[in-house]
Order: sequence, then structure tokens, then C-alpha cells
Amino acid sequence: MRKSRLIAGIAAALVATSTLAACGSGAGGSSAEDGTLTFMFRGGDDEKKAYQDAIDRFTEDTGVKVKVIVTDADQYATKLQAAVAGNKVPDVFYVEQGSLQSYVSSGVLMDITDEVAEQGVDLDNIWPYGIDSYRFDGTLQGTPDGQLYALPKDVGPMALGYNKTMLEEAGVELPDADEPMTREDWLKVLKKVTKDTDGDGEVDQWGTGLNVNWTLQSFVWSNGGDWTNDDRTQVTVDTPEFADALQFFADLTTKDKVTPDPEQAATLDTYQRFMEGQIAFFPVGPWDVSTYNDLDFDYDLMPWPTGTTGDPATYIGSLGIGVSNTTALPEDAVKLATYLSTDETAQQTLVDANIQIPNRIDTAEQWATAEDAEPANRQEFLDIIEQYGRAMPAAYTYSPQWYDELFVGIQPVLDGKTPAADYLAEVQPRMQELLDQTNEQAEQAAAAGSAP
Repeated sequence: MRKSRLIAGIAAALVATSTLAACGSGAGGSSAEDGTLTFMFRGGDDEKKAYQDAIDRFTEDTGVKVKVIVTDADQYATKLQAAVAGNKVPDVFYVEQGSLQSYVSSGVLMDITDEVAEQGVDLDNIWPYGIDSYRFDGTLQGTPDGQLYALPKDVGPMALGYNKTMLEEAGVELPDADEPMTREDWLKVLKKVTKDTDGDGEVDQWGTGLNVNWTLQSFVWSNGGDWTNDDRTQVTVDTPEFADALQFFADLTTKDKVTPDPEQAATLDTYQRFMEGQIAFFPVGPWDVSTYNDLDFDYDLMPWPTGTTGDPATYIGSLGIGVSNTTALPEDAVKLATYLSTDETAQQTLVDANIQIPNRIDTAEQWATAEDAEPANRQEFLDIIEQYGRAMPAAYTYSPQWYDELFVGIQPVLDGKTPAADYLAEVQPRMQELLDQTNEQAEQAAAAGSAP
């Protein structure tokens, strides 16, 4: 998700190589001669070990051998692009939400709708958001009626965490696990915990420290704003609701001074400052839990503060597990994708490694209510999935360039030099032009993919 520009380049490469991918020999990246599947994914050491354990068990249960190709996160997209261009697409591989349509149009991804159904998978026990993220009806992605082109590797709700130890020491009432704070009440707490703790005249503890790319969504959506209309044809950032949310976000630094300023953030980024115990409120994804559980202070999760709608909002990320359209072993490949995404034992292996929450709803509910749950309010992750989480604005469009454009020139707003409303009025036409181009590209790719 954090490589949207690179994904756009991959989308273009996939269209350019569509004939190659669709009309190749069928060998793909598999070692079909000896019945070995290839599975390509990305991840750190914890994820690598957990997936190897799950795959070893898959081989024991099915007799199907799997060659694992694993890369670091920042290398995955480039290596997958090279595999596509070289007609060596892995049998099974990670799929970004934002690249699904280009993979489908270029013939790289297999439609697995019928194959998954034949395996008798209970999709009703998998988070609907995860399943629908990889459905595409030829026009819109993320709709429940589309064909299924991948299964969820995970769903990643972005929760808001807080330093419980810091708040208790400051005499602040801990956030309610069920009742969200208004952003005004939250700001009062941010100001109370922002202080100079060592008396040297410099602030060294802050209320929060948020990255605009990954947290502005919460404030905009909760304020009744959005990036586009429902059918993703009109950019809607030039509204009072959006401007008010962006201005509030910018004011946290420039006016309210409850976040590290750019110079302080450059010295030590806010992620590190949170882990050092210098920041009270900071986002927490499931992928952070294995790290955060070893911090020197207690932390927990809370609902995101609310804007004018009175409802919290945040985004849910996801990765999918797709099957190559040119695999020589389609039955085994779908079986592996299904196993990793939905099998109870496989899911438990990944969950025990603290790298994701369960895809299976029943398993997730048990996980959230475990007596030894850490963080204690794991339920917040599930509340986001079930109640108030949304896909990122560009997750279901053919290219993210229109969305990225908002952030290209946003710094003067964050520095307090340009009012949010002025900037949004100026950037909206450029975003609209790029969105129009994106939708035209999607139509052209769909037409090319359906041509005989």
C-alpha cells in the first residue's frame, strides 16, 4: 500500500506484457515437471518463519511441494514485475488491492471463483471486506457480486493506540474502549500530555505525531468528507468537510503544537518516538503488535476520535493471495491459496506469530477475547473491520496517481503557510484530470483484455 507510485508503474508494465502473460507456454513460475508450486511473498523474519511453518504443514497434509520465494517488502514489487515481464509468474503470489484490476486486465490473475467454491470453503466465515477486496465485476472492484481473483492474505485495520503508562502518570482518564472521544476532547488530552519533562526549556513529550498519508483519512471520513463519489468518477476533496479536517490535522503541529515539528521529526521520526515513550497516541496496525508488545510501557487501543459525524473512521488495508493464470498446476495452486487464507491451523500459525489478525471470523473472535490478549483491547481491530473501517481511497481504482497528487504539494498546508481550503480548491482539478485518465486506462485495459 505504501508503494502506490511503484504499483502504478507495475500496472503499466502488466498492460504492456498482457499478450506475453496470457499467451505464454503455461509453465509460469512453477516447476511443473516434479509437481512443485512456487509461492512468492514478502515479509520480515517473523512472517517468513510463520509462512514456512504453514507451508510445511500444507505439504505434509497434501503431498504438494512448494518452493518459497521471499523478498523484503521494498523489493517485492520490482521482482514481481520482472517475473511478469519474463513470463515466469509464480504459481501463487501476493496481490496488492491497488494492482488487482491491472493484473486481471492483463491476464496475469486467474479467476478462482468456481475453484474456491468447489473446495467447499465457507466464505461466510471470512471477513467480507477481505473477500470483496479481490472481487471485480469488470467495472468496479470491491463489490460483493464481482468475480473472485484472489483470497485475502489478511485484513489490516489501522487502529489508534495510546501509551497507557504516560496517561496514567499524567492523571488522565484512560480512553473508553467503546465510546469514542470527540476530536475536541482528544485535543485537550494532547495538550495536557505535551510537556517539557526534564526542565531544559524544550518540549520532549508530545500528544501525538501523525503521518498525513496514513491518518488524514480518519479525520476526513469522520468529518463527512471523502476523496471521491461512490462510483469513483468525481474527486470531492474541495468541500468544507474535507477542508475542516485537513486544517485540524495541520493545526495539531502549527497552532496547537502537540506534535513534534518538522525539525524534531527529522531528528527522530514519530514512530521511533512512540516506541521510546515520547508520544501518547499513535497508530497501531496488526503488523506492529509483535514489536509493540515488547515496549517498556503499557499500551492499548481505542476508537479514533470523531469529527462532525460523531462516528469514528479509519482505513483497512489488505494483501491478497492470487493464482497465476498460466500456472501448470491450477488445482494445487488454488488449494495452496485457499489453505493459507482460510485454513484454521494455517491461520493460527500466522496469528501466533503476531503478524496479523485471523481471516476466519470465529478464530478472530476467540483471539480478541483471550484472557492474555495483548494489547488488551484487541476487540478494537475487529470493531474497525465490522463497523467503521474503509478501503483506502485509491485501493479500488486502476491507478493511484490521482490520489497521490493530493500529497505532492501539501507541505505548505502542514507548515501553516497555506489554508487547507485554498490548497484543496487548487489541487482538485489536477486530481480530477488524473482520475479521468485512470478510469480511461481501466476501460482501455478491459477492452484489450476481452479482445480475441
